[in-house]
Amino acid sequence: MRTIIGLLHRWVGLALAVFLFVSGLTGAVISWDHELDDALNPHLMHASSSGEATSVFEVVKRFEVANPAAQVTFFRLANEKGESGMFAVQPRVNPASGQLYDLDYNQVYFDPVTGAELGRRKWGAVWPITRETFVSFLYRLHYTLHIPRMWGTDRVGYWLMGVIALVWTVDCFFGFYLTLPARRKARAARAASVERELGKGFWQRWKPAWRVKTTGSAYRINFDLHRAFGLWTWVLLFVIAFTGFSLNLYREVFYPIMATVSQVTPSAFMKRTPTAIEAPIAPVATYEEILALAKAEAQARGWTAPVGSMFYARRVGLYGVTFFKPEDGHGVGGVGNPALYYDSRTAALEGDRTPWKGTAADIFLQAQFPLHSGRILGLPGRILISIMGIVVAMLSVTGVYIWYRKRAARIRQQSGAYAVRLAPAE
Repeated sequence: MRTIIGLLHRWVGLALAVFLFVSGLTGAVISWDHELDDALNPHLMHASSSGEATSVFEVVKRFEVANPAAQVTFFRLANEKGESGMFAVQPRVNPASGQLYDLDYNQVYFDPVTGAELGRRKWGAVWPITRETFVSFLYRLHYTLHIPRMWGTDRVGYWLMGVIALVWTVDCFFGFYLTLPARRKARAARAASVERELGKGFWQRWKPAWRVKTTGSAYRINFDLHRAFGLWTWVLLFVIAFTGFSLNLYREVFYPIMATVSQVTPSAFMKRTPTAIEAPIAPVATYEEILALAKAEAQARGWTAPVGSMFYARRVGLYGVTFFKPEDGHGVGGVGNPALYYDSRTAALEGDRTPWKGTAADIFLQAQFPLHSGRILGLPGRILISIMGIVVAMLSVTGVYIWYRKRAARIRQQSGAYAVRLAPAE
């Protein structure tokens, strides 16, 4: 059994090593995506004007009139002092070709006081990598590897990384099992007191697996680093692997399984099947109409936070209204901010997202991204996840090195045995 699990851990680790190395390092960086973006792109992220803010709806309307090929699908209403305004855009359908227009940007930044445009960029662009796209390039690399649209879908990258995360989740148990000391065969029946001593012996034999010997050979230190760090961080490794799977394969695998084994309240999004990318649903209700309805609903529920942002999910025909204070717009702790979802044609309330409310399964689903990103614990969680990203990359490198050294030793051993067989008898 141990031999089989050892082989599985070896070959699974080799197959995933490059992917986990990339995901680990990018994950360590993107834990600080907002701070890095601020440092690299102050010309986009900051605005110095003072005075009464211009209506974001007016800014959006002016932009869409001037840029008829673009549709605004997200914007912030709550900005911190000195922070610029931002809205995200997606291309409309070209009526002449039936295809989406080709836009070289998907984010627009503006001065929230004057409404003047500060700049545009392509979030998640593959090339060229500039200071404006660097952080988003790493972000998309982390969970899609920038795999382009294939076979009529843009989900191939998500599926690949989701499968990798699922295999990694299983491999976590393989690795843990291999750290346990091999069982020793009992030679004779023992008394209860002796059995307790044997139990103590197990822990004594397992203790070295938790330590790193700094005085051994390079190979020994490498092996100890791989084993000990895998043990000390096992729970976090499992959480990161499992949530990576749940996020990338949420609609395809994770949610259906959860709905089968537990009581899950279907979200407004899961009740709908997304349309084709080239066939977005045209809204009838306006952002202003949805905002008025959302404010009234929030007041009736006793929600005190202001509207922080609005978005339109055009492939499912849903408006979203999220409530948060300006200072909570980037990585608030817990499981996220409350939100309301409205049908884009009838303006009917289709669902909500209320943090820490619902069945145990509902809360578990809410916690997937906050757990994966560490944001469930706020700043300490982000620091921890950043460190874990480096640990994952280190485990990938040390695992490959262990395999390489063992393989080299086997080759030398086999070559030596072959040479002995060929040596002439005296």
